[in-house]
Amino acid sequence: MPPPPPPRPVRGTLPGRAAGSGGPEDPPGLPLDLDKLLAARLHAVKVRPYLASALFALHVVEDRAVPTMAVDAHWRCYVSPGFVSRTPMEDLAGIWVHEVSHLIRDHHGRSERYARETGEYGPGERLRRNIAADFEINDDIYGDGLPVPFGAVRPSLLRLPDGLLMEEYLRTASMSGTAAELAWLDCGSGADGRPRPWELGPDGAHGLSRQQRDAVRFRVAEAIKGRPGDAPEGWRRWADEVFHPPQPWRQLLGAAVRSAAAAPGTGDNHSYRRPSRRSAGLPGVLLPSLRRTPPRVCVVIDTSGSVSDAELGSALLEVAAISRTVGGRRDLISVISCDAAAGIAVPLCRAESIELIGGGGTDLRSGFARALHARPRPDVIVALTDGQTPWPSAQPPCRTVVGLFPRPGRPTNENDPDYVPDTPPSWARVVVIG
Repeated sequence: MPPPPPPRPVRGTLPGRAAGSGGPEDPPGLPLDLDKLLAARLHAVKVRPYLASALFALHVVEDRAVPTMAVDAHWRCYVSPGFVSRTPMEDLAGIWVHEVSHLIRDHHGRSERYARETGEYGPGERLRRNIAADFEINDDIYGDGLPVPFGAVRPSLLRLPDGLLMEEYLRTASMSGTAAELAWLDCGSGADGRPRPWELGPDGAHGLSRQQRDAVRFRVAEAIKGRPGDAPEGWRRWADEVFHPPQPWRQLLGAAVRSAAAAPGTGDNHSYRRPSRRSAGLPGVLLPSLRRTPPRVCVVIDTSGSVSDAELGSALLEVAAISRTVGGRRDLISVISCDAAAGIAVPLCRAESIELIGGGGTDLRSGFARALHARPRPDVIVALTDGQTPWPSAQPPCRTVVGLFPRPGRPTNENDPDYVPDTPPSWARVVVIG
């Protein structure tokens, strides 16, 4: 499928040159038309009101060394007077939105992380990151009052789908054949993380601190969520995730179990099978050595009616993952189904498919009591639950990890409309699942 025809050209550009490619030589002494530039920003605020906080947070820096408009990681916007002079006001508004989108979506920090992970540095890799960042934001920022500038870099240029992230475009497209044609593209270090000679740097004037930058992003996210119908899907997804990023919960849960299993005293036992080295100092006395044995883990699974089948399936997957965290000793893992009452502790080694029984109310206190009455007693208790349960009043004599299924809304109880579940106790390590 051939790419769509290019949008209308920007008045004042050279034939075959994209807006932002440098254009003709700027006349010496040409002043910056600040009124036109700020009018373009006001137009951008009018058509994209949810970005107002970010647009007004940018500090304008006039610099003839800048090809067009560019931003650095400290929220300064560098502007070429000649570019402002020859670019229509409506197109400048779109470029305002384009540049500030790089900063809102933290393309600077993400580009630096990508470069460290891949070891890809240099001007060519800088350009690839800039192109991929443009792909991420250009697919939905234009239209509805913002015309598409001629030469705007969009995913259709490489027949790529819209809606992907910068990192996904970098991993799925080589861009080798396009980079030469887009050598003029330079949105500054705010887009790709590579400082430019004309930037003021971290110690320059009018830069925003990290806390100020986060505050601006928070206000933008709140504006998007406050008027969800006004923003494209990509911006709504960003607003949902920016301050609540998805956790690598499987790694966190495994780390919590390993940390609990490796705690002092867990799995420790004295054994005469290998005498202590201190016996050499006491002739005729045999001292036992302290040996660490694999810890026993009891998994209490909430099987009440408020837990979905999908969450129960996820709980069984976590049981298998927990067995791997203790060295694959499935004989040391037991599982208890618990709604309002606890079932029998089932050793994991006896059944490939564990039958979970329940569907009533929730009271994990009986599950904790059942686990602690088992012989031998577990070293670690892992509770997988939605949190709508009373908790033991006293801390168990072993390490406790709580895997919490999230609930987006307020939990309800048909018998008590004011019901609010207790939060997990402070003595438990809590990991949100999913």
